[in-house]
Amino acid sequence: MLLLAAMPWLALATSGAHFFHDTTDSVASNGSLVIHIDEAGVGQNTVNYTVTVANATATYACINGGGNHPQAANKETFSSNIASDLSFTPQNGRVDVTTSINGTPLSAGNFSCPGGQTLVFASATYSGITFTDTTNSVSISLPDVSRTFVNF
Repeated sequence: MLLLAAMPWLALATSGAHFFHDTTDSVASNGSLVIHIDEAGVGQNTVNYTVTVANATATYACINGGGNHPQAANKETFSSNIASDLSFTPQNGRVDVTTSINGTPLSAGNFSCPGGQTLVFASATYSGITFTDTTNSVSISLPDVSRTFVNF
């Protein structure tokens, strides 16, 4: 007790949690946002995270039997923001994992194609991405990412 009173800074010390530079994001072949987390100094207990995406877009289109995208208005882009919570158990004080983010890609909803055409997922874009370790109050901003699956 006397030791803590003599060193009040000890109680105010931060956790030491920090993200490494290889904490990255990408778009998977199915259009999902994928984040590779590499964070150290988190201790041994479960670490909780929140990922927020300020703007997620998914574009769906109709392709005819000849493999072409007709120039009609049979393309639809959906936009939304996303927030998803994750939890991981560290190994030796470090979380080093790759995970897909729930809610990505955005659904085509009720959009459908006319007869003889096939609905395809054309592209995904994610911007304004913030990844936060809510257990240790540490955040990192990730670069915007996109991927095109069908060119028009």
